[in-house]
Amino acid sequence: AGRSWQAAPIAITVEGANIMTRSLLIFGQGAILCHPWVLKEMKAAQDPDTRAGLQEFDRSLFGHIRYGISNAVRSFWFGLTGARFGAAPGDAYTRRYFRKLDRYSANLALMADISMMTLGGKLKFKESLSGRLGDVLSHIYMTSAMLKRYHDEGAPAADQPLLAWAFHDSVHKIEESLSAALRNFPVRPIGWLMWALIFPFGRRAEAPGDRLGHRVAALLMAPNEARDRLASGVFLTPCENNPGGRINSYLSKAIMAEPVERKFIKALKTKGIEALDFVTQLDEAVAEGVITQDERTLLEELRTLTLETITVDDFDPEELRSAGYYKRQQKDAQSQAA
Repeated sequence: AGRSWQAAPIAITVEGANIMTRSLLIFGQGAILCHPWVLKEMKAAQDPDTRAGLQEFDRSLFGHIRYGISNAVRSFWFGLTGARFGAAPGDAYTRRYFRKLDRYSANLALMADISMMTLGGKLKFKESLSGRLGDVLSHIYMTSAMLKRYHDEGAPAADQPLLAWAFHDSVHKIEESLSAALRNFPVRPIGWLMWALIFPFGRRAEAPGDRLGHRVAALLMAPNEARDRLASGVFLTPCENNPGGRINSYLSKAIMAEPVERKFIKALKTKGIEALDFVTQLDEAVAEGVITQDERTLLEELRTLTLETITVDDFDPEELRSAGYYKRQQKDAQSQAA
């Protein structure tokens, strides 16, 4: 019964299944429901009170026109200036990030309006376009969450490399998705026009550089407050069934052993230690005065923890046999006994 349960298909809801979420749901279903004017226009057009419906439709239509013009102007202005000007929340460090986020929000709003206006109901069938605009929306949402978390934590300076890497990675992907959507827009002249509005000087956002990546890696590879904040809420208890927690608990010992390990490796090359196995090499290093007995113990413990970390799971073949195999064995044994 246990094996049958493991082999059963995993039940998932259609609404959240695989690629459909990206290609249809994230942007396609929200384009009307989350738009400040389109849903109001549709409801006004269906209002049984013709007079009231017409008044509401006119109000919504002109509001929609103002909204579209505003997004086009803002997109072009932000594209010309690189989103360097304008009011924005945040502190001196994050204000530029909020301005860029404002720019991409205007870009997405403009593309959503133009896409609905030119494609109408066919937009739901343009899954590549819908998926790319969904990617833009997802990254705007994630960058908003990053900035909110940073300020909710008190804007710690130690977290700035983490925020910078994550933000630059997201805006680079936002521009990639916008660029792909514009280059492949079904109505080519409209795509060219939107490109001129959104990217008047071409794409500017670059992926995070290696230097920034090295700063982030240094933060993640040493115990510090920024690392602790990032791992807040993650299960890191070093118990038997939590390999990640055990590896995390080894970090301080690995850092402590680094200078001893460098000294030991240098001695292997210069002190004439000829043994091939690790334990004998340690014995010779102690005898030569290269390391102390306490340092030897530290290196031996680290080697044990390292092997524990990289060793893969192994199973006795008997544990992998099916229940049917044992039933056949039992049946054969009963037949032989009879």
